Amino acid sequence: MPDKMIALLALMILMIPGNAQDRFYVSPEGSVANPGTLAKPLGSLQAALSKVTMAKSKKVVIYLRGGRYHTTKTIALTPELVNNHELEITTYNHEAAVISGSTRLNPVWRSYTQTILQATLVPGLQLDRLFCNGKPLLMARYPNFDSTAAFLNSTAADAISAQRVKRWANPIGGYVHALDTALGDLHYRIKGRSRDSLLLEGGWQSNRTATMHKEHRFVENVFEELDAPGEWFYNPATGVLYLYPPDGLNIKTAVFERSVLDDIIRVTGSAENAVSNISISGVMFTGTNRTFMLPREPLLRSDLTIYRGGAIVTEGARNITISNCTFEWLGGNAVLVSRYNRNVAIEHNHMHDIGGTAIAFVGDPRAVRIPASGYAALVRIDKMDKTPGPKTNNYPALCRATDNLIQHLGSIERMVAGVQISMALDITISHNTIHDVPRAGIEVGDGCWGGHLFEYNDVYNTVLSGGDHGAYSSKGRDRFWLPGITDVDALVGKDPGLPLLDVIKPITIRNNRFHSKHGWAINLGDGSSNYRVYENLCLNGGLKLSTGFYRALQNNILLNSTFHPQVWYVNSRDVFANNIVAAEYAPLSMQACCRKVDSNFFIQPAALIAVQNFATDRNSLAGDPQFVDPGAFDYRVTPGSKALAVGFRNFTMHEFGVIDPILKAKAGRPRITGVKNP
Repeated sequence: MPDKMIALLALMILMIPGNAQDRFYVSPEGSVANPGTLAKPLGSLQAALSKVTMAKSKKVVIYLRGGRYHTTKTIALTPELVNNHELEITTYNHEAAVISGSTRLNPVWRSYTQTILQATLVPGLQLDRLFCNGKPLLMARYPNFDSTAAFLNSTAADAISAQRVKRWANPIGGYVHALDTALGDLHYRIKGRSRDSLLLEGGWQSNRTATMHKEHRFVENVFEELDAPGEWFYNPATGVLYLYPPDGLNIKTAVFERSVLDDIIRVTGSAENAVSNISISGVMFTGTNRTFMLPREPLLRSDLTIYRGGAIVTEGARNITISNCTFEWLGGNAVLVSRYNRNVAIEHNHMHDIGGTAIAFVGDPRAVRIPASGYAALVRIDKMDKTPGPKTNNYPALCRATDNLIQHLGSIERMVAGVQISMALDITISHNTIHDVPRAGIEVGDGCWGGHLFEYNDVYNTVLSGGDHGAYSSKGRDRFWLPGITDVDALVGKDPGLPLLDVIKPITIRNNRFHSKHGWAINLGDGSSNYRVYENLCLNGGLKLSTGFYRALQNNILLNSTFHPQVWYVNSRDVFANNIVAAEYAPLSMQACCRKVDSNFFIQPAALIAVQNFATDRNSLAGDPQFVDPGAFDYRVTPGSKALAVGFRNFTMHEFGVIDPILKAKAGRPRITGVKNP
């Protein structure tokens, strides 16, 4: 072969992706001085990212070898760093790579009392969370932690009583946590005390006027309350760390860490200069600070506020994929899709023991034409911009969360959700399993701007504390909405298009399995409008409608509960038809104001008689629905069922929740709650 041909072939081989500097390897045992090859890996993800800008190939892959990466500075992925490359961050051969927002501690323990150890660190450390062998320990607290307690893992009315406060030598730096009177949560930092009363800072976590619950409260980070296994206290003045070791802990081999970061990775661009084409897969994220005391934004007129942070935050991004990752033991949110985002996919992840919300899609209030804040905010009709839809493009759109297992949320905050959406458009939430959450499994805070699709999700053991929520829960306090019913009736009577100015596309809830312990399976709360709700299996809690317009609820199965029409507007255009219902309706107000409430099937004949007194359901039927196999969660009806005569149609019962076999094995399923028979 001629020498020129050999040289040309050699050059072509070098130009093939994977042979230029398009692959960088990272290991906890690596070094920043290394070139980043498999044999000589770099020592940190930041070191590998510094090489992306000048990489010769279009696609750059960063492989993380197994081990724990302690990150003391938030990793920033910017347009300048990515420099139009396609970037993939993944693990090498599926090795277990952990990126932690914590750093190692090396305490030398000695006895303080017979049960408590002490170690001298350095004064003035930030020590919000102490981890032992990868799991967080508890700050000294009263009352002591009880995993079986219904509220805040144990509360006491005397948590900050004068009698208890006077026992504390120096409570400054402690925290008071409480439910509010609406069973949300409030958090305060102790700034001092006046005699036997505490001086508190905080209470801004709720978006509604709220006061601390008189009974459901607890205090933590007070030295005198260090009295139970697994508790700790750090004195920042002396630098001494005190520990009541957990039962069975080998203190000689235990590994201790302290959290140092609020956020681990931030993808940050803008609509005009977006960060694009990044995938993050196979990595575990853990060890972040609690964020309940950081600045929070009210989410329009919903009940919620949010800290715009998380283990991963995307803002000003396009074509981002976060997949096959694990998020555990986080102090705040797991993934936040903030402001401008397009085509962000969050899929096949396992998220558990999260202090805040697992997945949130949250736009910018300035993208809303009438960005009112607070429950009772007045939007004057004579000042109203009546242009439909958003004002800017600074919001998430065309994004999805698919096949994620989300478990055990709200370990720190309570006003959280498995998936939360506010000020977004065309978001798809499908095939997720969400369970054991204090409030809603899925929460939509407003109608801006609709187009969302919720399908094939399995959402159970929700609303574990509180009541006025649902496995799916929404608010729609958009520009048309006012707390007064007659006021809205008057406005919409003159302008029927008002309710659709913000929710410009229908929101669809279909083919889900929902279970709520205390609230509703589906809660379409204040102002929720333009909904299509069909083919959902509601195991417990039923379906609630509050003030709203243009909602069609058809072909759903409501076991162990019923339809809860709370307060309706005149001419709401709502439809409730072709559903299987367990019991008589539970209205607060049952006005003849819907387009149709009829052709439903009641499991209890007495329930049908009762609802016909409301002048509804003249063509409805009652009796045994003849479910195929309730013991196996198969609530299809047999061909001879009278439910088919009212227009009910069978739908699939075996496609709810996660698809990935590994996630499916960890997911579990709701308990069979039975059926209210005749």
